[in-house]
Amino acid sequence: MATQVLTFPAAERDAINPWVIAGTVMLATFMEVLDTSVANVALPHIAGSLSASVDEATWVLTAYLVANAIVLPLSGWLSSLFGRKRFYMTCVALFTLSSAMCGFAPSLTTLILCRVLQGLGGGALQPVSQAILRETFPREKQGMAMAVYGMGVVFAPVVGPTLGGWITDNFTWRWIFLINIPVGICSLLLTSLLIFDPPYLVRKSLSGLRIDYIGLGLLATGLGALEITLDEGQRNDWFSSHGIVAAAVIAVVALISVLFWELRQKEPVVDFHLLKERNFAISTLMMFILGFVLYGSTMAMPLFLQTLLGYTATQSGMALSPGGIAIMMMMPIVGMLLARFEARWLVIVGLVISSLGLFQMSHFDLEIGFRNAVWARIVQSLGLAFLFVPINTTAFYFISRQNTNYATGLINLARNIGGSTGIALVTTFLARREQFHQQRLIDHVSTLDGPYRATFDAAKQMFLAKGADAMYAATQAQQLVYNMVHRQAQLLAFVEDFRMLSLTFLGVIPLVFLMKKTRARKGGADTLAH
Repeated sequence: MATQVLTFPAAERDAINPWVIAGTVMLATFMEVLDTSVANVALPHIAGSLSASVDEATWVLTAYLVANAIVLPLSGWLSSLFGRKRFYMTCVALFTLSSAMCGFAPSLTTLILCRVLQGLGGGALQPVSQAILRETFPREKQGMAMAVYGMGVVFAPVVGPTLGGWITDNFTWRWIFLINIPVGICSLLLTSLLIFDPPYLVRKSLSGLRIDYIGLGLLATGLGALEITLDEGQRNDWFSSHGIVAAAVIAVVALISVLFWELRQKEPVVDFHLLKERNFAISTLMMFILGFVLYGSTMAMPLFLQTLLGYTATQSGMALSPGGIAIMMMMPIVGMLLARFEARWLVIVGLVISSLGLFQMSHFDLEIGFRNAVWARIVQSLGLAFLFVPINTTAFYFISRQNTNYATGLINLARNIGGSTGIALVTTFLARREQFHQQRLIDHVSTLDGPYRATFDAAKQMFLAKGADAMYAATQAQQLVYNMVHRQAQLLAFVEDFRMLSLTFLGVIPLVFLMKKTRARKGGADTLAH
């Protein structure tokens, strides 16, 4: 097959400060990750504005995630096909244009179609950005470069709901999409001026190109069905729904089929052979779990504050924001620590610290103050800062530069699917455990139970003192007691949820010791210790 080697002006490349390139790629990455969560709080407004139900409006989120997941693992193949810079700029342009179309969408159907285009454009931005950073910086400085990149990836889902709520409350939901336009234009201009394809990146010639249509079809079908299963499962009572059962079966069959099919192809669209490298395989699994806990806790924390403590969306966002600031402050420090300490030990530190923050949340009660919530989130976030960069550093340590595009697509896909899985399971866990605890507590709501009788009598006397008659006072007292039982059941469900997430991180620690040791000599030369 004919090939074309892409070259770029070495003088121009060397004159550009690599940190300017890091800022350029982080700009588009932050914009894309932000859009995975910024629309969540605006769903009721979107539904009302477009004459749809909230359930129908959730397809605004699902459509984006499905399209995003499909493109992620294809980013390496598409970069080789079109050239990395050209493909990256096409993705930014598509994301920006579709964002504008979302902002002006006249109906829900149009908005969902535009979100599909937005997801297709945004899906490749994260893996291609990582590949560009790995190419731009020498190995000894890649930890710090990934720290800068990680600031955007980890901070965006935290600030997303707060920013989306503020924009929706003060302007209109359409602006959560329209604000992407100037950012996208700025990213396109900077990319065209500052980023070039490396000389080793071989772009396939279109003449005689054999496209693996079967692999593409199986991958798109499997990931699409998986995302629909995860996003719609709890809303449709999981496997009580024939549609969810069908989606789950399709996902399993298609994803297993694409794995075996791609392993036999000479030019696969997704190179699963990379998972034979032990460090990369373990890091990919750990990135899945990181996404699971990050997105699961980011969904559960504001829900707890708003549902049980009566916080507004803005107040709950303010409780999460200091954690995002803590991540941004710690990321560069972790990047510097990578030059002194083995990445594996930093991962263990991060898992322990983040688990400690989640364990603090598992001791929340209905009387906690704003400071307690903020502090627990900060501790958890400090641990997250020790995870993203070292895991990525370890993952790519033994991956050749020629395979970077394929590897970044796989590891980012793992984090995104982990996030979807985390949100789905946390939501289900909360609903099921709330029902369980409510049934257990109701067993004690009996006239024979002393504490219940005392609470009921006190409530009844309170309503009588306010001038209510005896029957009305008794009815209101029973309602008050039921509300107390309901809130207590919700609290116990949240507490167990935070404990489950904490134990999930602790359970990952043994995997770290299965990784091969990595270290760097002075001057940046790499060595391997088995």
